[in-house]
Amino acid sequence: MKLFLCSHFSSVGSLIKEEIENKKVAFIPTASLREGYTGYVGSARKLFKKLGAIVAEIDISTEAYSTIQSVFEDADVIYFTGGNSFFLIDQLRKTGTDELLKKELAKGKLMIGESAGAIICAPSIQYIEQMDEKPEDYSQEDDAGLDLIDFYVLPHYLTAPFKKVTEKIMTEFSDLNLCPINNRQGIVIDGEGSKVICKD
Repeated sequence: MKLFLCSHFSSVGSLIKEEIENKKVAFIPTASLREGYTGYVGSARKLFKKLGAIVAEIDISTEAYSTIQSVFEDADVIYFTGGNSFFLIDQLRKTGTDELLKKELAKGKLMIGESAGAIICAPSIQYIEQMDEKPEDYSQEDDAGLDLIDFYVLPHYLTAPFKKVTEKIMTEFSDLNLCPINNRQGIVIDGEGSKVICKD
């Protein structure tokens, strides 16, 4: 499985530019739809454009499953923006896109997860509730994540405005295999395991 998980994609995406250049990207902004600030979505669009990627943007909370399926099947890279982790996992599981995603990843496609997009890869996302408010219309009976990794990404570690809450999560969930990353770091996961890489 090939994953690139980060806090802030536009800051670190160039670290994997050879994986993105001139590739077809399924761009999923769904996590950001109910957020007040969404500047990171625009900056990610800009970076993909700069790297010559062919971007197909699709919102999984409103699009027909058949459309999502054809966009995913056509893509080389599947990218999830940041935003609300609970809203994103709810939409993925509700629409069956979670299983579709796993099927495409099994073919060797790269998934890029930024912030919420990285958090949802864990076995459970319950640990992030202090950072992300659970939506009132959350329809899942549990907080299961996609279970693509055996650790828990903690994005924006010690960076504003998340300094206090990330410290708190590190303390309260010290029994979890937490992997804190700041906005200049990304986690590369491939067949040989995982490693944190850093932008100078």
